[in-house]
Amino acid sequence: MEAQVSAQSVTVEFPIYENSNRSFKKRVLNFTTGGYIGQDAGKFPIVRALDNLSFNFQHGERVGLVGHNGSGKTTLLRMLSGVYAPIRGELRIRGKIASLLEVSTGVDPDATGFENIYLRGIMSGMKPAEIRAKTNEIAEFTELGDYLNLPVRTYSSGMLVRLSFAISTHVEADILLMDEWLSVGDADFKSKAAARLETLVDSASILVIASHDPKLIERICTRRVHLEHGRILSDEPLERRNDAGNIRQNADTLIKPAA
Repeated sequence: MEAQVSAQSVTVEFPIYENSNRSFKKRVLNFTTGGYIGQDAGKFPIVRALDNLSFNFQHGERVGLVGHNGSGKTTLLRMLSGVYAPIRGELRIRGKIASLLEVSTGVDPDATGFENIYLRGIMSGMKPAEIRAKTNEIAEFTELGDYLNLPVRTYSSGMLVRLSFAISTHVEADILLMDEWLSVGDADFKSKAAARLETLVDSASILVIASHDPKLIERICTRRVHLEHGRILSDEPLERRNDAGNIRQNADTLIKPAA
């Protein structure tokens, strides 16, 4: 069964409970969030981050989300990942999801590197046997060696990024969610990380990525969805081009990272 993401008139709202009735603060919120400011049934102000969205993402599509900060891109990705639930409308997702929105989220600083591999695997929906089968591969990818036996709180920020990236990108999924293209680590690790992302993106049935880089969107995506104030302004197909400027007609060809 092919992967699919379908939304019908979905809306996501956030209530604001303290000191929010002043008109000045409402104006500030309107500028900073990009969302619609209203009131709920209890007369509390609310921010409508996504407003009555309808879309359908099919197998083979690479969807680029564009728009200014606060337009709803990240909220939409978080809704698809299950972090937020729509208060109205219907969201249907067919297929396993992998989220690369915040790769360091969920890391236990008091657990060892190996223990975090297991814990994050469980959180991602993997079975214990699957985690055990991938542990050595993930450990080798991090290049952290014996540090994987130490608590993560002893790691440098670069070591933590390596561990988090390795765990997050070794989860097999049908639908891949990304907030900007990841670029992590030193020069040698960045090259390996870019190759790993290529493989992950190329193997996904559906990619949904938010980015402020129009060249990246044009390069890797087959479709561009423009959001503004939580609404879809436009939804258009794209002709993907390779570095030589030739049009890519096949959505399943190899995806190259941004330079």
